[in-house]
Amino acid sequence: MKKIVCNTYEEVCNFGADIFVQQLKKKPDSVLGLATGSTPIDLYSDLVRRAKNGEVDFSKVRTFNLDEYYPIKASHPQSYRAFMEKHLFSKIKVESSNFLNGEASDPHAECAAYDAKVQKAGGIDLQLLGIGVNGHIAFIEPDSSYPLGSYLVELAEETLIANSRFFKEGENQPTSALSMGLSPIFSARHIMMLVTGPNKAPVIKRLFENVIHTDLPASLLHLHPNVTVVVDRAANGE
Repeated sequence: MKKIVCNTYEEVCNFGADIFVQQLKKKPDSVLGLATGSTPIDLYSDLVRRAKNGEVDFSKVRTFNLDEYYPIKASHPQSYRAFMEKHLFSKIKVESSNFLNGEASDPHAECAAYDAKVQKAGGIDLQLLGIGVNGHIAFIEPDSSYPLGSYLVELAEETLIANSRFFKEGENQPTSALSMGLSPIFSARHIMMLVTGPNKAPVIKRLFENVIHTDLPASLLHLHPNVTVVVDRAANGE
């Protein structure tokens, strides 16, 4: 696991966009794993700009998103499908985009089918991750053990508090989610994590103790051979 320190949030997103462009120039039909949240918004804006400038072509790309609230309608403005449509897919053309279905009647069957799709696609070429203040990746919350496949998870209190700002007062905030599991995430040939802001400094410090903590899901990434963590100076504790 290597760390890249950038000066600002904008530089983190620019660096991340560079990695995506390099990946697609090397393999135009790449399978991309995508994340949501506030951190990658400028990354997606940068990629849209580069696509419109002809610097990168997404038309042969297949994408898989990491997670989705459960239950939630795809049309809900806070669904991750709606997020991706707003920030990326309404502005660029991809061959296919894949999401965990927050309206699935059988969430366990939905997760198994999603893993099969990732496997059929040949695994993920480049996986984008963020990290929660409690060390979660995707919605894999801290626990003593972790399913290998994608699964239905009860969201931790820290996650609910951190994400409450996205929901209006009095609006029903889902307390569960469907999350890609460790097996499909670890299928990625390159994993890139973007981390910004001073509130992430404690978890980044712990992550780079070079110890696998059973209650820090992100620390399991030390077992992957190709992980790049891109932080700004605030997240680096500076």
